[in-house]
Amino acid sequence: MIIDTQKWQEIFTTLGQHKLRTALTAFGVFWGIFMLTVLLGAGKGLENGIEDGFPRVPNIVWLWVQGTTQVAYKGMPLGRQITLKPEDVTAIEQNVPSVGYIRGQNSVGIWSGSPPYTTYKDKNGTFYVQGTHAGMDNIHSLKIVEGRSVNDIDDREKRKVAIIGTAVRNQLFNADENPIGKDITISGISFMVIGVFKSLASGDEQQEQEKIYIPNDTLRYAFNQVGWIGSFIVIPKPGLHARIAEQDVKRYLSEVKHVSPDDYGVFGSFNLQNEYDKIQGLFGGIAAFSWLVAIGTIMAGAIGVGNIMLIVVKERTREIGLRKALGATPSSITGMIVQESIFITTVAGYMGLVIGVLLLEGIGKLLDAAGGQAGFFGKPEVDFATALSALVVLVVSGLLASLLPAAKAASVNPIVALQDE
Repeated sequence: MIIDTQKWQEIFTTLGQHKLRTALTAFGVFWGIFMLTVLLGAGKGLENGIEDGFPRVPNIVWLWVQGTTQVAYKGMPLGRQITLKPEDVTAIEQNVPSVGYIRGQNSVGIWSGSPPYTTYKDKNGTFYVQGTHAGMDNIHSLKIVEGRSVNDIDDREKRKVAIIGTAVRNQLFNADENPIGKDITISGISFMVIGVFKSLASGDEQQEQEKIYIPNDTLRYAFNQVGWIGSFIVIPKPGLHARIAEQDVKRYLSEVKHVSPDDYGVFGSFNLQNEYDKIQGLFGGIAAFSWLVAIGTIMAGAIGVGNIMLIVVKERTREIGLRKALGATPSSITGMIVQESIFITTVAGYMGLVIGVLLLEGIGKLLDAAGGQAGFFGKPEVDFATALSALVVLVVSGLLASLLPAAKAASVNPIVALQDE
């Protein structure tokens, strides 16, 4: 049936005789697929833009002490100040099975006080100082653009080295000056610049780029924070949700610090994976809404195709009757109507898909020229699975549009049809 050239010639002849009607009919299907492509691509662009602002490791928990005890426990009074200590890191690694990675983190000027005064030659500024560890670039959501990041040797030997944000570089160094290897002074203590980073966080990248990162143990010894840890960075073992590690660490700290299980105001935390899950749910809703709107439009177009095919069957009643009188089977009559309907919907839908993809590609190139992102909107894209799904929707809609007209054509009575005026 598919390679019957005579039937295809008849289809093209029929469509050519009613060009305007065919074009208007096909436009409904074209617009539905075009809308589906653009909406899904735009949703993916929004998802890409927001995900670029997340750390590349999204299942992170930050945990800290946020207040004194509010409940008397085990004979100890309320109002006790709980302190996180360096040895707690090793203890949690050994005693909390759900934790896959934990590091302590200290800072200067972030949690309390003002940012330390930083100088280089005759230039100066106040910048927050954050402790870091080797391999934490993904956690901090930053990219090294000059030099290198902190490594294991820097950690182990407590080297006085620093990686500075691009905003710090611009304020302390001349545009043509290489900052790598230069010494900057933070609160009177000299640190050698080993790298310059750009923040990948969306929304607050300027603030992040005004930071200076140094090895955490170096920070603790240089700025008189030897006996305590400001906060923990916790990542669960693979396959576990971050909330499990979060709950387990809090439970363990409550036990070893003698804090009542009912005292919820002592340990504060921020679970990034919870926020990430919410964002993913939102994008799933956007995708579902896009499919709903587009399929509704496609079905409206398919109904239009079906109506036109009913008109075609009515106009060709004598012809169909003559065919049946000459021996044409109902299946051959049905096949002709089905082919014509599927052909209209497939060609129109494919054009909508192609033009939608071209539009998204053009927007993507404009974003690349502008730095890859516009606010929270990243590069729009449509994956192969989505394109394949759209093609399936096309064929199904064309088939559905042809069912009623094909059934009507197959039921034509040759005697009655030949008498039709």
